Amino acid sequence: MGAWDIVKIVMQIFGGMGTFLIGMKMLSDNMTRLAHGKLQRMLNRTAKSRFAGVGIGTAMTILGQSSAFTTVMVVGLVNAGIMTLFQATAVIMGANIGTTLNAWVIALAGSDITALFLALAAAGVFITMFSKSERMKSLGNVIAAFGLIFVGLKFMSSALTFERGSDAFNAVSGILSSIQNPALLLLLGIAITALVQSSTAVNAIIITMASLGMVIGGGGNAPLYIIIGSNIGTCVTALISSLGASQNAKRAAVIHFLFNFFGAIIFMIVLVCWTGFADTVLAGMVPSDITLFGKQGLGPTLQIATFHTLFNVINTLLFLPFIKGFVWLADHIVRDKKKEPAGPDTVIFAPLDERLMRSPSVALGFLYQQTGKMFSYAMDTLDVSFGGFLRKDENVAETVADKNRELAEANRLAVSYLVKISTASLVTEDESTVSTLHYVLNDIMRIGELADNVTKYTHHYVSDALVFSDEFLEMIRDMYEKIKKLYVLSLATFLYRDKESLADVDALEDEIDRARRACVDRHIKRLNEGKCQPQNSGVFINLVGNLERAADHITYIAHSIE
Repeated sequence: MGAWDIVKIVMQIFGGMGTFLIGMKMLSDNMTRLAHGKLQRMLNRTAKSRFAGVGIGTAMTILGQSSAFTTVMVVGLVNAGIMTLFQATAVIMGANIGTTLNAWVIALAGSDITALFLALAAAGVFITMFSKSERMKSLGNVIAAFGLIFVGLKFMSSALTFERGSDAFNAVSGILSSIQNPALLLLLGIAITALVQSSTAVNAIIITMASLGMVIGGGGNAPLYIIIGSNIGTCVTALISSLGASQNAKRAAVIHFLFNFFGAIIFMIVLVCWTGFADTVLAGMVPSDITLFGKQGLGPTLQIATFHTLFNVINTLLFLPFIKGFVWLADHIVRDKKKEPAGPDTVIFAPLDERLMRSPSVALGFLYQQTGKMFSYAMDTLDVSFGGFLRKDENVAETVADKNRELAEANRLAVSYLVKISTASLVTEDESTVSTLHYVLNDIMRIGELADNVTKYTHHYVSDALVFSDEFLEMIRDMYEKIKKLYVLSLATFLYRDKESLADVDALEDEIDRARRACVDRHIKRLNEGKCQPQNSGVFINLVGNLERAADHITYIAHSIE
């Protein structure tokens, strides 16, 4: 075999791997689009039990077609304070199970079913080209992505397809069999996976070699050591992703590593001590001469897929009862540098985590919840301002100004995040939500501005020595109590998208309008009777008018769900 022949083989292998990875990325992106809303709903159920977490992690990985996709998402959710470490650990364990499906698909790619997938890929391209529905285009892209995956596998397979006994076959086999030390094979699996950031790609290479009858590391358990290493190597993506994140996010990435690391130690000990594991256990479960879809000799490839599944399922069953232990260990490995906030409710807006952008639907769901938090913060600002008016306390003006500055910064971050989400390929429902949130954020800012207006009326109240009757003060208190009830109802309506509550929102908003008119009518009557100072009018009418406008914006937020 000449030098140029070796170069061509290497180029073809890398070309096939590149095509394979592009197919996987395309499949992941479009599967998450088709799963619109499902990922967010699944994540909301992680608190139920550790078993639910494992199931959700498995489902998320199948939908996202990558355990790295799920673990990086989990790091982002922990960093944002949406998910606890306990919940994250269960989801991470499930992600490792979910990724085993890919190995089975790759193993079956060696059968005659490949031709079917290539035909489907062509159909997928036509669906994408001629369909007007975004959902159908995503479906077409999924089908086309499967075609790219199998084209990539075929490229890698054909690059290593030599006639048995030929000089080329013997040369490649000699290189593959030269590394026989289990520790070196394990490190090889870690290094390659860390480099390409895909354990699926490494599994594809090993399965392709096995399908061609090439002996790796002297045979026996040798390929299994590389598979174990690939499970550790895939943790690198999450570890890198956690850099610069919160301590809890780093702990989530460490837990992912610890799960695979401890599992690798257990399996390495078993395989080193039981040198005939592959030839007895795996061969007993999947005979080497098994025939599927018209293809003979699929045993070696299916045995590797079987081992990959056993590794992750057995580790999950072993470690699931010890989730609290993993959390405790991660807490001691990644120690707090300083005391962190008690939780997400202690800040106006949780960090906008770029990791969540791996699934625009989940990112949008996160932003939706954070917008609800901003709504609450704006209402709290109005509470402070109105309370200051009743107490004739001008000092609240500084507090309100500070809160509005924080609200403005949160709004800037939210709008920036919305723009980033808008650049992603979104389904129609998500596009509508993006547009809605722009309007809601504007309404929230208006509430803050109205709170600032109230502080100015407080200043006039004090500096001009105005006097308001107890009757007037009682009327605006009653009006504001209705506004607070409207806020509680509107917030719940917005967060839970409860359209049935909109009628109650409108009824309460009508009450507030009538209360404002009653206040103004009563004020005019008192003026005519000479019971009220004319200089009070500007503050009085503007105050109740601003409170009514705040109620209008609160109502708009509730109606944004329509």
